[in-house]
Amino acid sequence: MKLYTRVLFLFLAGLFSHTVVFAQSADVRGSENKGNVLQVNRKKIDSLDHQLMELIGERERAVREIGVYKAKNNIAPLQADRFKQVLEKSIESGKKEGLSAVFVTEMMNAIHRESLRIEEEIKASY
Repeated sequence: MKLYTRVLFLFLAGLFSHTVVFAQSADVRGSENKGNVLQVNRKKIDSLDHQLMELIGERERAVREIGVYKAKNNIAPLQADRFKQVLEKSIESGKKEGLSAVFVTEMMNAIHRESLRIEEEIKASY
């Protein structure tokens, strides 16, 4: 696993660890029924985490296609105006999901760094 991929994975895992820690503390004082709720929600989180990785992987495959196009057409990997648009849309979408702008910005910056790494790698191979 490449360094950036590991960093992204660790970043996302850290973001969700607060939920897991909170869920674990609730189990201490909970009944057997609460334990079942805890287990069900942990499985749900595991499934959602897996889906997140699949979605990010799908996104990065699209980035690779863009990277090839940019390399063939001598376009720089970093397109600051485009990233600004992506970030603004993501913050707005995140608000609808109850996510803070700070969280969304950190997450999108991490994803963008990985995307730039991929595009730079492709550019270097042309």
